[in-house]
Amino acid sequence: MSHGRISRFGNQKVPAYAGWTTDQKWWPAGQIVGMASLAGRSRRNIMGTSFIMLGIESSCDETAAAVVRADGTVLANEVASQMEIHARHGGVVPEIAARAHLDSIDRVIVAALDAAGLDLDGIDGVAATGGPGLIGGVVVGTVAAKAIASARQLPYFAVNHLEGHALSPRLTDKVDFPYLLLLVSGGHTQLLAVHGPGAYERYGTTMDDAAGEAFDKSAKIMGLGYPGGPAIEQLAITGDAKAISLPRPLKGAPHCHFSFSGLKTALATRHAACVADDSQASVESQDLANLAASLQRAIADCLADRTKRAMERFAEAHGPSTLVIAGGVAANRAIFETLSTVAQGAGFAISVPPAWLCTDNAAMIAWAALERRDQPDSLDFAPRPRWPLDPQAAPPPGRGVRS
Repeated sequence: MSHGRISRFGNQKVPAYAGWTTDQKWWPAGQIVGMASLAGRSRRNIMGTSFIMLGIESSCDETAAAVVRADGTVLANEVASQMEIHARHGGVVPEIAARAHLDSIDRVIVAALDAAGLDLDGIDGVAATGGPGLIGGVVVGTVAAKAIASARQLPYFAVNHLEGHALSPRLTDKVDFPYLLLLVSGGHTQLLAVHGPGAYERYGTTMDDAAGEAFDKSAKIMGLGYPGGPAIEQLAITGDAKAISLPRPLKGAPHCHFSFSGLKTALATRHAACVADDSQASVESQDLANLAASLQRAIADCLADRTKRAMERFAEAHGPSTLVIAGGVAANRAIFETLSTVAQGAGFAISVPPAWLCTDNAAMIAWAALERRDQPDSLDFAPRPRWPLDPQAAPPPGRGVRS
């Protein structure tokens, strides 16, 4: 079976520069900055467990830096959130996000190094999100990482943000390949077979909105503010998930794709009906709670139905394995419980990274680079606003497809 590969620059085999303790390395084609000047410099074994990676994440609304050792020890994980800034606008404003990244990036990197008890002399490699994401923020992180790598003559790694999520359970749970991944976040909802670093086979993706978008946009309709996912989850605690009928788009479909835009539209219709029924032109708190609980249940049911279909497909090829749920929406307890039941019924184990590793962070970026630390990237790498994990996957039916 041929698997989709993350597109990387071509590699050529050249002797490793002085200091690395393996005989040869695969280095990216093109200029390798400052190799000769490293003669005599003592470095850790690039494939040893003591290798230390500095990771940088800046693809959306979190500026983050982390220091991770190859044995899985997270020495530092610092995050500067922009949530309060974007809450004023009801969502992320790309230009504002990019400027905030620029203001925070140096401070966050220094904070991570301080927390790890290291300076740049203690770092063996530098990784940064190279895409996909808001291009202004991606450029800020990429330039910072390249500057450090060039000035300190360290290997540089351009990491796919989605791969950071995809490989994050191996940082905490040491999940074996292959496994089935449900990547569910504010910008992406995908089902993929994960065969190894850079080797992904996409089973399904969203045709329109991601699950996280459905939460955020619905919360805005309901007047709950940003970010919407946590607000809806909290409100749903006191609601009745059976009180309001909402659709389950694509339930029972023979493929593994998702659709959430119709669900969002249905919620807007139900919300408007609640407003019309109330003489105060507002929705009673219990009605809002019922809407939140019903929406959360509908999204959980859609994810479970599509994931069940993907588990059947995965098991046909590989047998039952592990279902990994990653991305910000994975932190939703009701969704986790629903998927746990489905996974157990299919004979799959389930793995969900801890909450701090589900949302955007730099520890997962550092770890993704550590998984292929003998394959650094060229400093010529260009940031990518779109970067599919499986570029060979056929698009699903419909328009507005998320890669």
